[in-house]
Amino acid sequence: LRLARVDRPIGAWLLLFPCWWSVALATPGWPEPGLLVLFAAGAVVMRGAGCTFNDIVDRDFDARVARTATRPIPSGAVSPGRAVAYLALLLVLGLVVLVQFNPFAVLLGAASLVVVAVYPFMKRITYWPQAVLGLAFNWGALLGWAAVRGELAAPAALLYGAGILWTLGYDTIYAHQDKEDDALIGLKSTALKLGDATRPWLFGFYGAAVLLIGLAGHRAGLGWPFYAILALAAGQLGWQAAAVDMDAPRDCLAKFKSNRYFGGLVLAAMLAGKAL
Repeated sequence: LRLARVDRPIGAWLLLFPCWWSVALATPGWPEPGLLVLFAAGAVVMRGAGCTFNDIVDRDFDARVARTATRPIPSGAVSPGRAVAYLALLLVLGLVVLVQFNPFAVLLGAASLVVVAVYPFMKRITYWPQAVLGLAFNWGALLGWAAVRGELAAPAALLYGAGILWTLGYDTIYAHQDKEDDALIGLKSTALKLGDATRPWLFGFYGAAVLLIGLAGHRAGLGWPFYAILALAAGQLGWQAAAVDMDAPRDCLAKFKSNRYFGGLVLAAMLAGKAL
């Protein structure tokens, strides 16, 4: 359970919200509860699979970073071989969820594994691994629309772009927790790349994300309550960017976790925009 980060559910929420946003946008009326449940199950399972794969690949680096040294593999609680077996089990469970969707969505979901597979290696070669994480973590913005409509359209693409920018913001905040250790062992991140200039970049990432979500809602024909609640969501992101203390790991983690409120507000905005 610790290997799959079940004790730290924020990652599953961040993976799930783009799925639910997209389902809400794509559905003519209210989203089908069964579809929302399927995406929730898939988010928990695939987030666990992604964390397990990441821990297998990064086990030597994790052992040299204070925050990650107690994870199951570097601490010796789980062997790499057993972790691989567990990863296989999670992938099978993810496949069981995926095949409940239409054929187009199944193929689209399977394609996401390419991005998931390359992500752990990006921090070795680029200062922008957060961008690759955004590609992987927001695939649900495409998949949710495909699961409802059996195709892709402009609102889904706009939502996907928004999610990538959102991830660039919140994962840059998260990466500031490890910037000193990462610099010592040679890993790269946007936290190290942007350094003291991070705050204006956060405003840029988050501002562009809100703009694209607004455009997605406009293209989907949402009513005025969508924009009113989206303004509240934008305020939440603005508070993060303005208030985060980049040199205080606990505050970075708290601001990172607060993104579940942003995700919930955006979902509420979409549902209200459809209701009125």
